[in-house]
Parts: sequence; structure tokens; C-alpha cells
Amino acid sequence: MADPNKVDPIHQFLITDIVRFGEGGFSFTNSALFMVLTVGVILAYLIFSTSRRAIVPGRAQLVSEMAYEFVANMVRSSAGTAGMKFFPFVFALFMFVLVANMFGMIPFFFTFTSHIIVTFALALLVFAVVIVYGFYKNGLKFLKLFVPSGVPAYVLPIVVPIEVVSFLSRPISLSVRLFANILAGHITLKVFAGFVVTLGSLGFLGWLGALLPLVMTVAITALEFLVAALQAYVFAVLTSMYINDAIHPSH
Repeated sequence: MADPNKVDPIHQFLITDIVRFGEGGFSFTNSALFMVLTVGVILAYLIFSTSRRAIVPGRAQLVSEMAYEFVANMVRSSAGTAGMKFFPFVFALFMFVLVANMFGMIPFFFTFTSHIIVTFALALLVFAVVIVYGFYKNGLKFLKLFVPSGVPAYVLPIVVPIEVVSFLSRPISLSVRLFANILAGHITLKVFAGFVVTLGSLGFLGWLGALLPLVMTVAITALEFLVAALQAYVFAVLTSMYINDAIHPSH
């Protein structure tokens, strides 16, 4: 009989303590562990791949340069050349989400981007950067963000509240988009994989019945790799667009 934890699609998202410091105190969890591993892998790879700075790059350096150019072009196209001062911030977010999502595709690894508290914290960080820099650079003119140009004055009482609500909902939409896509994909993948395990335990006829779920599991796995990369891109490009609003608040 299959272990219930192995087929339960929700069990993979359970946060567990690895080390607890004091009763009811600070805990180092599996989620924290994989955040540390994510940052460590990114730093180690970037330092290793760019240490030689060869004119003719090797494979590792080439991947780093491609990631650099990809994010740099994204920031320029979304926020202009003035937005390049935020390139390190957007690059760090992109790599963090990308590697975290890819870690989640490895069996027995933990996907912390499937937790709304993590994605919401990242979204709040973006939101805070936009607001602080917006007021720092533009002062009260940053509030022009809520007054679209060309809108008649008599329509503003309706348009301004809509713009304010839309702006305040950005952290929610940014965090839920990433969280929901990763969560739904992993649950779907675990459900089909569970069908394979359950049917396979029934013997020869069970394995015949498990062929379709097995094919679906392979297909969903490939799709999940695509979604993992795509969601990192979407998070970064939306961050760049929000930063553009802080730099150029006038519509």
C-alpha cells in the first residue's frame, strides 16, 4: 500500500522545523533552508562563471552574460535607461525566483514560492521600493500617477479612486500570480504522479491503466519547467514596469 504522504498533493508544501532555538522561539525551517540554498547557488555560480572574465567566454560565463543581457534589455524596454539604476534589484529578483522555481522541480526539494507569505513579501519589497523612490525623486508630483493625462476634470472623481485601488492591488496581484501558478502546477503534477503510484500498486492491469497518467505526468513536468521560467520573467518585467511608474509618474 502506498504511503499516504507520497500521494497527498498538499504534503509537499508542509513547512517543517529543521532546527528550533528555544521553546516557542526562532526556527530554521525547510523553507528557510531552500531560500539560503537559492541565494548560495546564485552567488556561487555567478562568482565562479565570471571570475576569469574571458574575452571568449566559456559555457558558464556565456550563461551568466546571457542572463545579464536578458534582464538588462528587459529593464531598458520597460523603464528606459533611467531604470538601469535598478538593474541589480530586478536581476536579483529574477534570479531568486527563477532558481527557487527550478529547485522546486527537483524531487524531494521544497518549493517556497508556492507559499503566499514568501511571494507577498517579495511583492511588498517591490511596492516599497516604488513608493519610496517615487516620492524621493518626484516629491508630491508622484501622485500624478493617479491622475491620467488627458482625462477631463469632471471624470477625475471616478478615475482617481480606480487608479488608487489599482495601484494598491499591485502587491496582491504580483504575489498571487506567482504563488497560484506554482502551487496549482505542483498540485496537478503530484495528483497525476499519485495516480501512477496508486494504479501501479494494483499489478499488471494497474500498470496498463497507469500509462495515461504517466504520459500526463511527463507532459505536465515539461510544462512546469516552462511555467517556472515564465513566472520569473513575468515577476521581473512587472517589477520593471512598476519602477517605470516611479521614475515617470505622469501617464
